[in-house]
Amino acid sequence: MPRYAHPRPALTADVVLIAPGRRPAVLLIRRGKPPFEGRWALPGGFVEIDEDLEPAARRELAEETGLDAGPLVQVGAFGRPDRDPRGRVVSVAFTGAPAAEDAAPEPASDAAEARWFPLDELPGLAFDHAEIIAAAAAELGRRREAQITSA
Repeated sequence: MPRYAHPRPALTADVVLIAPGRRPAVLLIRRGKPPFEGRWALPGGFVEIDEDLEPAARRELAEETGLDAGPLVQVGAFGRPDRDPRGRVVSVAFTGAPAAEDAAPEPASDAAEARWFPLDELPGLAFDHAEIIAAAAAELGRRREAQITSA
């Protein structure tokens, strides 16, 4: 493998899983390891060297919560240099809904807890996950608006 003179960032994939309804809720995990141990965060983690982005997001979601998602939409890339205290990490975020309406998360891997939070009552979040959730909610709003106007 060639060596480069400049450092390269790590890559993660995060999932903003939103359960629809009168009061939409987002799935969060309580981090069981540093950094931000004990804080709430989106399910996600590092992309393996031979893995594409969406499969990585689905793998991390399943590993940390035991849940599957329906179709996922890429929300964007988040790469502020100081977003992760471990170093330069860029995250590609996806959003969608759970595959099952009665999805009950089971924490595993590095998640100490997993549960649904109303979008309007989020706890303090790790990393830049509040920004990612806001972007995902805006994307879902645009998609719903497009569906309404095309009907």
